[in-house]
Order: sequence, then C-alpha cells, then structure tokens
Amino acid sequence: MLNDALTRDYEVIGGEKFMSPMPRLNHSGIVMRLAARIFNYVDEKKCGYVFTDNVDVYFPDGNLFNPDLVVVTKENSGILNWKGAIHGVPDMVVEVLSRSTRKKDLTIKKDIYESNGVKEYWIIDPFMKVVDVYILRNRKFDFDNTYFKYSEDELGTLTDEEKAAEKIEIKVSIFDDLFIKVDDIFSWGYDD
Repeated sequence: MLNDALTRDYEVIGGEKFMSPMPRLNHSGIVMRLAARIFNYVDEKKCGYVFTDNVDVYFPDGNLFNPDLVVVTKENSGILNWKGAIHGVPDMVVEVLSRSTRKKDLTIKKDIYESNGVKEYWIIDPFMKVVDVYILRNRKFDFDNTYFKYSEDELGTLTDEEKAAEKIEIKVSIFDDLFIKVDDIFSWGYDD
C-alpha cells in the first residue's frame, strides 16, 4: 500500500497513474465556496467532515483519487485516518471540471464512484456555470437535476413560468436540511 502520509500529485485508476494538474483560481474558488457552506453546516450540527482537493481517497477497489471536495458523515467517520488519508467510500464527492480532467470526471471516475457506493456525486462545470447532481439509488447513480446559474440577461429571456420552474437551490441529499444556492457556488470574484 502507498504511504498515505503525503498527498499525491497523481491518481490511480485501474492500476495506472495519472497526474493531477494544479487547479486554476476559478476552480479553487468554486471548491472553497462550496466547502465553506457545507463545512458551516456540518460544524454547527456536528454531523460530518469536509475535505478539499488536497486529500487522498483510497477506494476499496484499489483506485486512488484526489477529488475536489469530499464529505464524510459522522456515521461513516471510521474511514478517516487523521494522520493520512481516507480509506473507504466517502458519502459525497464533488468534481469541478477542467479541460484536462473533464472526460475522466464524466465517465470513468463517475463509474468508479458509483460502483464503490458514493451516495452523492456533483459535477460542476465552471465554464457553463452548471451543477449536475447524481444520487445513488439501488446501487446506481440516478440523475437528480442540472442546476444553472443564470445571468441577469439570461433571466430576462425566461418567462415567469420558466423562472418559477428553475431550481435555485440544490438539496444535499446526505443531510436532512442542507440546501446550497447555485448563485453561492459561482459568486463573488468569478469572471463572468
């Protein structure tokens, strides 16, 4: 087993190493805004843990990933090695797409998260400003919804009925009452 005392700059998928590129500012900003909102909730409720893209996750099937954001509920905290890494299946994983990771995040990593039993998977596209949410049901990811951040101009093109149908908050399914506003994920300092 790899020594998990240090964070890797690579991931292991199917026994093969893949380098992990350093994230750009918009990528890091999105991760931190989302992590802050989830952290505030789990800290107040004492119901879990949030980690960003500097933690290794060793899955039971032998894959090693360094997801952009990981959430582990208090009930699942036995997978945490506080001197090293996560050994097991997190409850929630978030990946922020980049040009170099897009294909893996949408295909092979999604499939591996599903087969290992990750309960909730979010894919954030910083270019399109959308969040795709998948919930594990009957051991398969079920597509929940695509959540959009609209500009004022885009909102102006929607009818009142269309605006009312748009979801502006994402329910975090692993917690009873946590909702994240889409605008909060892509807010302040984000280059429109």
